[in-house]
Amino acid sequence: MGEAKRRQELTTAQGAQKQPWWTKEKSAEFVRITTRGAWIGIGVMIAYWVVIRFIGPALGWWHLVD
Repeated sequence: MGEAKRRQELTTAQGAQKQPWWTKEKSAEFVRITTRGAWIGIGVMIAYWVVIRFIGPALGWWHLVD
């Protein structure tokens, strides 16, 4: 039983020293970056729609819309 207890203490000590690879700070940073990316994508999509829907036909690009 002594060997098993020694191994358990060794693994517990090693586990206490390791830092988790995914922390709350990393999670918050991930949410912040992906939210910003989503809003940028929405803005690009709206700008593309405005060009195709209004500016393109006004400049005579009507044949590209069909």
